[in-house]
Amino acid sequence: MSSRMMPLRRAASVSALLATALSTALAAPAHAAGRPADDGAACRTSAAAPLDAEQARLGDARTTALVERAGFADFVRRFPAALCTARRPADAGRLLDAWGSALWQTAVRRAQGRQPGGDLAPGDDRPLYWARLAMTAALARWEPAYAVDRATLRTRFEDASRGLADNSFRGTPGVRRVFISGFDPFGLDAELRRGNPSGSAALRLNGLRITLADGSRAEIRAVVLPVRYGDFDSGIVERAFSPRLSAGSPDAADVITTVSQGYPGLFTLEDWAGRSRSGDPYPDNTGALSGGTREHPVTAPGLGPGAEFIRTTLPADRVTAAVRAPYPVRLNSAVTEIPAGATAPVDRSDGPTPGSRAVAGGGGGYLSNEVAYRSNRLRTELGRADVPGGHLHTPVLTGLPADPQLLTGPEFEDNESAIAAEVRAVLEQAAVADPLRR
Repeated sequence: MSSRMMPLRRAASVSALLATALSTALAAPAHAAGRPADDGAACRTSAAAPLDAEQARLGDARTTALVERAGFADFVRRFPAALCTARRPADAGRLLDAWGSALWQTAVRRAQGRQPGGDLAPGDDRPLYWARLAMTAALARWEPAYAVDRATLRTRFEDASRGLADNSFRGTPGVRRVFISGFDPFGLDAELRRGNPSGSAALRLNGLRITLADGSRAEIRAVVLPVRYGDFDSGIVERAFSPRLSAGSPDAADVITTVSQGYPGLFTLEDWAGRSRSGDPYPDNTGALSGGTREHPVTAPGLGPGAEFIRTTLPADRVTAAVRAPYPVRLNSAVTEIPAGATAPVDRSDGPTPGSRAVAGGGGGYLSNEVAYRSNRLRTELGRADVPGGHLHTPVLTGLPADPQLLTGPEFEDNESAIAAEVRAVLEQAAVADPLRR
């Protein structure tokens, strides 16, 4: 079915979400979405507004097609006019919160088959990524008649559209609470059509109740994080995980697991997360580098105190023994360190040695390692060392058609679904309560 023949019920549901977003943000009738402010000045846009390297990829028509073929085009089309309805900075903040939450909720419902739209597979994570990016580009071009803190407004929209806001556990007694994170697509200069199975899994699992291996019940909440050093520097991981690791919080989790795309053909539970960045010359999605290399690792800005390496507390033996298909699950104990008293990096297959400097954890020296380190460091800082936590690498998502103009295909969709299903199977084992931790 083409995007021009989308079901009316899909269009109606999106329109309802957009109307709700506007009325929540501005306490104004939904029909005011396209009406300019009284003096018209708030509706100016600047085509010359600078876009970053990530937003610049929107010039490729395939990014628009991915948005349209998921039924998300209304978000991008109506967002500039919605910005025009914000008559003061407080309005703008509420509007961006509401539109971000509506985009997130739509993506989750679509991924879970509860909101049809377009002809892309429901669990495809790419439409959310490209729709969000197009909306941030519109925000960059918006020229309101009053002063705004554009960076703060973008952060509010990004957080809401990634599941960091309005995404609480239901708090049902006896139901364990599992919190996970995934990532945006990355490596897009090499292949613009790439998806990220960790992001797909997060969308498919957010809010679901699952039955664990021991027959108990659990609820999953998820976020999808950016592949950008700057966002990590400004604390997005801590904003996402702190409410889930604060003792006594109604949103406190019983288990946390960060998830990212890793190696071909298998899942790995990373035994160790390292404190350092060392991934250069591999850039993030904006083209930025971390400043850290294998020979000269660096500590990320804003990172609180902690050990050089942090070990997983997930039940690796149970997971690796129980989950075997369609992909094997392995415990990866490899690290790269600079041994105490030395200056050169050393690769080890059996974990770090005492007093060494971290160069890379099992997941390398990039953001997948850093999200594991930051989130699990918080467990200790916030007095929740008893909460099991760690990092799961999924297989690399393969199967895109050879023709670069074809955005999807059966093999790609089947592989993404299989990986997401196995993430759930891992969680069904990893989230079982350990009686010794009670």
